This record gives sequence, C-alpha cells and structure tokens, in this order.
Amino acid sequence: MGEGVRRRFPGVVDGVARFDGPAGTLMVDTAVEAMRSHLADGSAANIGGPFAASAATGALVDGARATVGELLGAPAEGIVFGANMTTLTFAFTRAVSQAWGPGDRIVCSALDHDANVTPWVMAARDRGAEVVVAALDPATGTLPPGSVERCIDERTRWVAVTGASNLLGSIPDLPPVIAAARAVGARTFVDAVHLVPHRRVDVAMLGCDVLATSPYKWYGPHAGVLAIAPALLDELAPYKVRPAPATGPRRLETGTPSFESIAGVAAAARFLLDEGMDEVAAAESAVFEHLLTGLRSMPHVTVHGPSGLDGRTPTVLFGVAGLHPTEVAAALARSDVAVWSGDSYAVEAADAMGLRAEGVGVRAGVVRYCSAADVEQLLRAVDALG
Repeated sequence: MGEGVRRRFPGVVDGVARFDGPAGTLMVDTAVEAMRSHLADGSAANIGGPFAASAATGALVDGARATVGELLGAPAEGIVFGANMTTLTFAFTRAVSQAWGPGDRIVCSALDHDANVTPWVMAARDRGAEVVVAALDPATGTLPPGSVERCIDERTRWVAVTGASNLLGSIPDLPPVIAAARAVGARTFVDAVHLVPHRRVDVAMLGCDVLATSPYKWYGPHAGVLAIAPALLDELAPYKVRPAPATGPRRLETGTPSFESIAGVAAAARFLLDEGMDEVAAAESAVFEHLLTGLRSMPHVTVHGPSGLDGRTPTVLFGVAGLHPTEVAAALARSDVAVWSGDSYAVEAADAMGLRAEGVGVRAGVVRYCSAADVEQLLRAVDALG
C-alpha cells in the first residue's frame, strides 16, 4: 500500500500492526479536521435558528446527507444519523413493529451480528409476532440464499440479513433474498456495517428498503447511519417528542444530533468516494491475500469459514492449536499486533459453527491503512506460537 494513504491516518503508529479494524477503524485526517473545524471556527450551533451559525450547521447536515447518500447510492432525504447502528436499529424496529401482530413473521439469519437479530426478536415478542432464523452453512461459514428463501412465506413482514459477516467475512448473495421478500410483499433490512468499508454499495440497485452502516468502521467518528426508502420513512410511527419533525430523517433522529460527528462522517464518506471503492477493495485484497495464505500454510492454525478470497471481505477468523483465542490475542498484543478474540457479537454464527466451546476464534481484519509489513508482523507472531 502506498505510504501516502497510510500517512492520512494520524492514529497509525510505526511498528504497531492494527488488524482490529472490524471493531472500529482509525479516523482519516480529513474527518479529524472536519470535526475540529466545526467546533473551532464559530459555526457550531443547533439547527433551525435564523442566525448564521445555525444556518451553517443546517447546511452541514444537509451536505452530509447528500455525501453519505452518494456513497451508498441512496437518496439524501432517506439518510438518518444516530449514535450507532445498534441504537438506530432498536429505534427502527420499535417503530416499524407498531403494525405487527400475531401471525406475522420476521426472518433473521444466523450469519448476522446480534444488532440485526435481537432488536427484531424483542420487537416481535412485544407484538406477538414470530421470528425465524435462517441457517448458515457451518462447513463454509456462508449463508446460502435458499436458506433464507425457505423461511419466507406469505406471513413474512420483514427480512433482516447481513451484507457481510463481521466474524467470518463472508458476503451473502443478497439479490435473490430481496427478490423473494418482495415477491410476498415483505421488506428487507440489510446490515451493511461490515460491507460498506470494503465494497461499493448501491442501495438503489440492490433494492433493499433499509440499509444500516457505521461510519466508525469506515474511517469516521463513532456514529450510525440508516439509509431508508423516503416513502417508508414517512410511514413510520417512531417514538419521538411532539415538536420533532413529522416527516423526513429528523423524525428518527431523537434529540439534538452530534453535529461535529456528522461533519466527520461526511469527510470520511468523501474520502472513500475520492479513493474509489473498487480501488479500496483491490488494495485491501492484495494485502489480505498474503495474510490468508500465510495463516493457512501453518499446521498449527485453523482458518474458520471461507477458504478463499472470493465472496468475502478481508476479514479472517482463525484458531491456534492448544491455545484459547484470548491467549492468542494477548500473545499477539505483546508483539504489537492488535486483533480481537471471541464471537464479536456474532452469537448465532459462533454457535452454528460449533466454535463456542473453544472460545470461538481470533479475528483479524485488513483495512485501508494495513500494510504488507503489518501482515508479516502478524504472521511472525502467530508462527512463534506453533
């Protein structure tokens, strides 16, 4: 990877290999500066007022919706900002479930992060609706479209499915699932938190009704985003205070937003747009290929989930013979390699693949600032554990 791009991440420290990106990336320089500038240049204010600073903040928010919409291939008027994806999903499911009742069905998947399972389960429980969980293939760590399609029937109201597994990296084939939902009049909610940092996303082309993402997984500040079909957004009955707007994104943005975070989100989205997501994917794949090949060549290492580069993000889950994943992560940390251990909130996937008893695994993810030297550092540390 070119050092010019790497230097754009102030948090990068020479000699420290950061493979913890799937849980949250370092911020790009322009996002850091956008947040600082908003707070320091005199334009910070709440929105809706007649004075210049308020108008400037309103323009900032409108511009951010347009930029994030451009990144996601979604209309700006459907871009909702919030604290994080989990909080937004709980708010969304609580709103949309007002129309559910006994006999209605919600379909989730075993490949998903729990933030796209439990909010639906709890909302369904409150309304007497049924939740079914589509099974993954434990041998490959993938979600066959047919597994989801078999769960969809005429009672189905929503299908909630991941765009990419945050634990294993596998990317489901979404178009058949979305088409099957549409055929029975159901809607689809795609958790694209682990997809957006690594692949070009086009909500309009995909055809889902809602797509969720987390800017802090793509070089921005801690925040969440929902891209909602505008017509659906105006149909919702969200829990909100009475003076809040009755239409548009603000009806789901409870309270005063973090405007400085929104400034950083817009800058991070512009960074990805300027880089080009196809170029980002190619650069990450080149680094990840060496990582995956190196891990698979070690006899004391087991790679879980997809075996190759196709149909996946640059994230790998692995185990080391004779060591608990937490021991491996601690050992790598002593070698200045940052990884995560455990289920990474992918509860259903960890259980379905039979990995719970052994502590699930060690997760390493390549993001834009990871280098070939970082990979060598990780591989040396893992090799020393054999």
